[in-house]
Amino acid sequence: MTAREEGRALVAQVEGHLLLAAARAEGRAAGVRVADRLGWLTDAQRHHLERQLEIEYLGLARTSWRRTAERGEELRAEYEARYRTLRQRLLAGSVLLCALLTATALLTLTLRT
Repeated sequence: MTAREEGRALVAQVEGHLLLAAARAEGRAAGVRVADRLGWLTDAQRHHLERQLEIEYLGLARTSWRRTAERGEELRAEYEARYRTLRQRLLAGSVLLCALLTATALLTLTLRT
C-alpha cells in the first residue's frame, strides 16, 4: 500500500469515527429530549431509556448508512455500464468514420488515375 493510499485509509477511518460519534451524540440528545417529557421517571429509568434510545438511534443510522452505500454501489455499476456502452458506441463510430474516410480517399485516388 502506498503512502497516499494509507493516508486515504486513515482519513476514511477518522471520518467513520467522527460520523459514529456524531450519531451517538444525536441519539443521546434524542434520548434526553424524550426522557425530559417523562418527568415521572426515576433516575435509573431515565438513564436506561436514554441509553436504549441512543442504541436504537445508532442502529437506525447504521441501517441508513448501509442502504446509502449499497445504493451508491448500484449507481456506480449502472453508470459504469452506461459508460462502457457509450465508449463502445464511440469506438464503433470512430472506426466507421475512419473506414468511410479511407474508402473515400481510395475512391478519389482510383477515379483520378
